[in-house]
Amino acid sequence: MVSDILAIAIAVMALWLFFKIFSKSFKFIFRLLINSLVGFFILFVVNYLGGFVGLHINVGWISALITGVLGIPGIVLLLLIENMIL
Repeated sequence: MVSDILAIAIAVMALWLFFKIFSKSFKFIFRLLINSLVGFFILFVVNYLGGFVGLHINVGWISALITGVLGIPGIVLLLLIENMIL
């Protein structure tokens, strides 16, 4: 009887610890995904508006991630890299 209660208590604590540890990484991954999607949207807007003046940024996951994480400085960075390399 006591060993069953102890086993259940240990299992509950292990399950709680598992969710506590991985909940932060799930939040981080979810936030990174949302930022990447926002970055894609921003890249498409910049490409549309930049088409009128000849500016273009390749749209890809890395570009979207840079734009999503860094925001406006990320777009400027991508434009500088794109124009210096090409």
